[in-house]
Amino acid sequence: MNSSGAGIGLRTPGSRQQAADGHPQGRAANPARVYNYLVGGKDNYLADYEQAQRFLRIAPEVRDTALSNRRFLARAVRHVAGEGIDQFLDIGAGLPVNPNVHEVARAVEPRARVVYVDNDPIVASHGRALLTGSGTTTIRADLRTPERILDHDELRRLLDPRQPVAIVLTFVLDYIADADDPWGLVARLMDWAAPGSCLILSHVTGDFTENPYRDWSGFTTPVSSAARDRAGIQEFFAGLDLLEPGLVQLPLWRPGIGAEHDPSRVWAYGGVARKA
Repeated sequence: MNSSGAGIGLRTPGSRQQAADGHPQGRAANPARVYNYLVGGKDNYLADYEQAQRFLRIAPEVRDTALSNRRFLARAVRHVAGEGIDQFLDIGAGLPVNPNVHEVARAVEPRARVVYVDNDPIVASHGRALLTGSGTTTIRADLRTPERILDHDELRRLLDPRQPVAIVLTFVLDYIADADDPWGLVARLMDWAAPGSCLILSHVTGDFTENPYRDWSGFTTPVSSAARDRAGIQEFFAGLDLLEPGLVQLPLWRPGIGAEHDPSRVWAYGGVARKA
């Protein structure tokens, strides 16, 4: 995929400007909308387009990384659904982009139930409008307060903590500072999950580039983010059994039949692990 966005149905700058003028948060770049633009979504505005273009001019690998993350997520969801998991908790879900987690999971396990979580009020509202239905729901909550997620009435209505669940944390821990103990937050979620549950996790890294945006700070302002090295990302899987091929660059995790992105252009790791 080149960085021009041609052929993936993106809005024109003019249509983005019209949307931004009529939207209360349209004038400031938003993390979820910037990512939405990078993966070919249409729920983004002029400020998001401009923010993404600034980074694409400096590091076109940003788009490869975002698109590779979507492909990794789909492969991982298909895999765990194929192993019989029919409950999914997707935290930091972002704006809907087809195919969504419930669509991927139900292609394998028609009974799959999915709880989407995001802390952004606009994103959560959009998710409730588009993703809430039979066997799916969207709640507004923050990964940094896991009890508010786990005690939420909608989660309790839809998910059975006595049965295995797949906890999805793709490109969300990047926004949790070390001071907020992201490793402890993941451990709390996995403590709640029943034996046989899986963790699907991806995380950007600075391991493969000396780019001036190595730490990704300001990537999707106003939210700061930070890349971690492989050792720091590996710690998220402490106490869990990593599935083969382990923690690897996203295109290398059980690649599909179709062409994958060049790993040298993907600045992120991903892995799937099971709780014994």
